[in-house]
Amino acid sequence: NLTQLTIDTSWWTRYRDDSHNPDLDPNFTFPQAVPTLGVNQHTAIPRTDADTTDANFLQAIANTAAFHFPTIEQGGSSLYPALAQRATHTEVLRILISIGPTETMHFQTWSDVAGNAPPLTAVDPVTGVSVTFPDLEVEDELFDKALIMPEPCPFLDESLPICSIIRPTKTEGVAMATLQFLTDMGLFIGQSQAFFDLMTQLARDADHARHGRV
Repeated sequence: NLTQLTIDTSWWTRYRDDSHNPDLDPNFTFPQAVPTLGVNQHTAIPRTDADTTDANFLQAIANTAAFHFPTIEQGGSSLYPALAQRATHTEVLRILISIGPTETMHFQTWSDVAGNAPPLTAVDPVTGVSVTFPDLEVEDELFDKALIMPEPCPFLDESLPICSIIRPTKTEGVAMATLQFLTDMGLFIGQSQAFFDLMTQLARDADHARHGRV
C-alpha cells in the first residue's frame, strides 16, 4: 500500500545529531523533518487521474514519495548489520553484508533527493488531510539538507569518542521492531491475517537466532 502512509521522518535528525544514538538513548525523541507526514495518512502515488489535475497536490505526492523511499532504506541500513550479528552460517552472513551496504547507498541517495523536495502545503482533495513540507535549506544543523553524511555520535559507550556510524544497530528484537515499523507506516494495509501471521513468525525466528548456534 502506497496510498495510506504515515511516515516517520525522525531519521533525518537522527543522522545529523552528534549527541544521541538510539542504541544508547532509546527514550530520546528525534525531531521529525516533516512533522505532518508522521500523522494521518498520505499518498505517495496518484490514486486516480484526478490526483494529477492539481499541480501543487501532485508535487506533494512526489514529495511524499521522496521521503518514503529513504524512510524504508534507513531501516534496511540498520536491519542488515543488526541481523548480521546473529548469523552463524557464512553464506547467510555473506548475504547480509552484501545487501546491507547497498541499502545504505540507496538511503544516502534518496535522503539527498528528499532534501530537495519543494517546500509547500497541500490538502488532499479526497481525505482533507493537510501536509506541509518545510524548506530544509536552513542553518540549523539538525535539519540542514546539505548535511547528507552521518554526523559522528556516541557509539558503544558514552565514554568513547564520537564516531560516524549507522544507527541503530543493536540486534535485540530488531526483526519484530522492523515489522512493527513497516506496519505502523501503513505499508501493509490490506494484507491478510495469514500474511501477518507468516511475517510475525519469520521475524520471531530471526530474532531467536543467535551467533554461534548451529
